[in-house]
Amino acid sequence: MDMSLIGALLGAQASLTQLDVAMRLTRTNADQSASIVKLIDSAQQNLQPLADVAAGIGGNLDISA
Repeated sequence: MDMSLIGALLGAQASLTQLDVAMRLTRTNADQSASIVKLIDSAQQNLQPLADVAAGIGGNLDISA
């Protein structure tokens, strides 16, 4: 078998391995991004009642004295 052919086959195999690793990392990053979005959404929903209460604080404060 020609050595250049063997080299090409080994290079192709290494490229496939690199693509596989890159695809797995991309999926992991996408999953993490989705988790972060869910976490932020949950935090915003949990903070909304506090914002509603804070909006009414100080509304009837008499500072004329």
